[in-house]
Amino acid sequence: MVTVSEIQVEADFEELAEKKPWHQVCGDLIRKQPLAALGFGLVVAMILMAIFADFLTHFPPEDNDLEHMLQPPDDVYLLGADQFGRDLLTRIIYGARTALFVGFTCAIIGATAGLVLGVASAYFGGWFDLIAQRIVDVIMAFPLIILALAVVATLGPGTENVIIAITIPFIPQCARVVRSNALAIREIPYVDAARALGFSDARIILRHMVPNVMAPYLIMLTSFLGQAILLEASLSYLGMGVQEPTPAWGLMLQGGAEEFAESAPWVAIWPGVAISLAVFGFNLFGDGVRDTLDPKLRSR
Repeated sequence: MVTVSEIQVEADFEELAEKKPWHQVCGDLIRKQPLAALGFGLVVAMILMAIFADFLTHFPPEDNDLEHMLQPPDDVYLLGADQFGRDLLTRIIYGARTALFVGFTCAIIGATAGLVLGVASAYFGGWFDLIAQRIVDVIMAFPLIILALAVVATLGPGTENVIIAITIPFIPQCARVVRSNALAIREIPYVDAARALGFSDARIILRHMVPNVMAPYLIMLTSFLGQAILLEASLSYLGMGVQEPTPAWGLMLQGGAEEFAESAPWVAIWPGVAISLAVFGFNLFGDGVRDTLDPKLRSR
C-alpha cells in the first residue's frame, strides 16, 4: 500500500524519464534541489573514501613514527602528522569508516525500532499506547548528549557501547513522529476492511500501515545520520567513546585540540573540518529527502 504523495513522486520521475535522457533528469533534479545535491555529493565522497581507504594512502593508520611527531604539512604528510607521528590524512580517511559505521548502525536500528514502536502504539492504542508514550516522554525529557553520556558512563567506553548510547535516544524521537502519522492511517476505511476480513494484526500493520509511514521514517533516518556522527565525535572527544588506537575524528580532536592549538594547529583543524563536512552533508541530504517526500513542501 502506497500513499498519494509516493505515487505522485513516482509519476514525476516516470514523466521525466520518458521525455529526457537520464543525465538531463539528474541535471533537472540538481537544479531543483542544489543543496540536497551538494549534500548527496559529500555523503557519496565520504562513503567512497571509507570504502577505498586502503588504496588512498600508504601510511598505516595506527603505527607511530616518533621521528615525525607534529610534522607540519609537506609533500609527504599532506595534512601534517599528530603528536605520535601518525599521518593525519590517513587517520581522517580511516576515521570515515568509524563515523559511517556508528552513524548508519545507530540511525538504522534507532529509526527501525521507533517505526515498530510508533506503529504498534498507534494501532493497538489503549494501555499499550499510554504506557509506551509515557516511556517515550521520559526518555525525550533528557537532551541527547546527556542521555548518551549517562548510558556510556554506565556501560563503559567502547564502540559497541557508544552505538547503544546513541541508539536509545533515537528510538522515542522516531516513534513519536511515526505514531502521529499512523494514528491517521488507522482510521482509514481500508484498515477497518482488513479487520472485518479477519486479517491478523501483524498482517494489517506490515501490509497496510508500515508502507504508509515510510516517508516520515526515511526522513527521520536521514536526519539521524548526521546526529549520530556528531554524537560519536562528542563522546570520543570526552574520552567516553571510541578508544585508541582506533581512528576516530573526535578522538583526534581530543589529542590535539587544546595542547597543540598554537604550536601545531593542523592537529585539530583537519578533524574538525571532517566532522563539519560530514554532518553538513548528511543534514543537507536529509533536508532534500524531506522536501521530496513531504507533499506540502513539494507543492511549494
